[in-house]
Amino acid sequence: MTSSPGRTASEGRRPDRRRLRDGLVAALVPLVACLTALVGLTAWTKAGAAGSPARIEVGVGLVFLPYADKERTAAFFTIANTGGADDQLVSVTSPALEEVMLSRHERVGEGADAMRMVASLDIPAGGRLTMRPGSVDVMARVKVRWKEGDAVPFVLHFRRSGPVDAVAFVVRPGS
Repeated sequence: MTSSPGRTASEGRRPDRRRLRDGLVAALVPLVACLTALVGLTAWTKAGAAGSPARIEVGVGLVFLPYADKERTAAFFTIANTGGADDQLVSVTSPALEEVMLSRHERVGEGADAMRMVASLDIPAGGRLTMRPGSVDVMARVKVRWKEGDAVPFVLHFRRSGPVDAVAFVVRPGS
């Protein structure tokens, strides 16, 4: 058997102890780092610090009885997000309504308000959105005549939570 100059025959066949140790250390470092991260993330999640998805709850709503032969109305809901992530109300539908839009009322001067249609309404994590006349609401055109006390079905559509069924009762404006 021939060997290259300066090397013994055993050096050509097997790695020495130093190379084995270096290879083992190189393999253990990422393994220990992954295990440390896994233990840390597990502890963080168990402690509740990792957050949770949005959890939307919609209270019973109110919808105004259209007056003076008008077809337009406004509906109001209280929406709570008991989860750990923000969400957005992106649309509202109802079999009893047409042209349903989200709107926001804004002051434009002394004693003057303007209504602006909005694409979505934010519901922060752990927060709530309370719709009221003069703030935010659901504007729509009614399909049929209602009477005070009627229940109107709604579906509120959220960006992350998906659709949520709700009901609003018909009331006279100002009540």
